[in-house]
Amino acid sequence: MIVPWQELDPETLNNLIEHFVLREGTDYGDRELSLAQKVAKVRQQLDNGEAVILFSELHETVDIKLRRSLRTE
Repeated sequence: MIVPWQELDPETLNNLIEHFVLREGTDYGDRELSLAQKVAKVRQQLDNGEAVILFSELHETVDIKLRRSLRTE
């Protein structure tokens, strides 16, 4: 289920994004970015609809995915 990020408490949203970008294996290209830069990049992707927040009722987990990846799953 896609969770409307606009309905999340700002602090909760920020914590969710930070948790996502700090995960092992998250790649941002050739150069290393600061945590703030990574959070801003994900926030921008949510703002423009490129990324979505997904909640799995089955696994009771939350994740952030690129919208284009949902079409192939």
